[in-house]
Amino acid sequence: MRKRVGWIAGSAAAVLVAAGAITYAVAEGEGGGAADVPAADSADAGFARDMAVHHQQAVEMSFIVRDRTKDEDVRRLAYDIAQTQANQRGMLLGWLDLWGLPKVSSDAPMTWMDMGGMADGEDGALMPGMATNTELKKLESLSGKQAEIFYLQLMTDHHKGGIHMAEGCVSRCTVKVEKRIAQGMVNAQESEIDLMTDMLKERGAAPRS
Repeated sequence: MRKRVGWIAGSAAAVLVAAGAITYAVAEGEGGGAADVPAADSADAGFARDMAVHHQQAVEMSFIVRDRTKDEDVRRLAYDIAQTQANQRGMLLGWLDLWGLPKVSSDAPMTWMDMGGMADGEDGALMPGMATNTELKKLESLSGKQAEIFYLQLMTDHHKGGIHMAEGCVSRCTVKVEKRIAQGMVNAQESEIDLMTDMLKERGAAPRS
């Protein structure tokens, strides 16, 4: 398992190195000029805004579990997820700055995917896969193996929701580099779901759904 977690860590490092080049490509208007800057209500802008929020919760959950367990594999995975998603979040918000677009919108989350009414935001779950405030408090109350299992279950759900959103960008976004990074998120998070499923099995548990 440590070898596989290490491979994930290497992949995460590669993502961090590539992020600067990707942001530069967006800044340079890859594939066009100023006329190609997406509109505030576009899928490109909606994905950047919503995924930044989605990623922030993954970072939060990962730092919570790092304080709740001494298991080396879980702590390494949590660190990798936190670092990768924090970096990607900064990139997403950076794109909005480069495009001169607001980081928040009066539209409901997921409106860019024609799913604005899907999540009512009850108990803090604003988008697919997001943990509720109650679940976050529960994670903070656990320790050891219980914390590991609950984190892996929450993050598996979180990744499934993130994949759904990233696939939406792949099919709807128009900025080529953004579509590429969205596909990269799909690939990476599918791999991490497989890893977390194995880690849950090792602990006598399974994904919640």
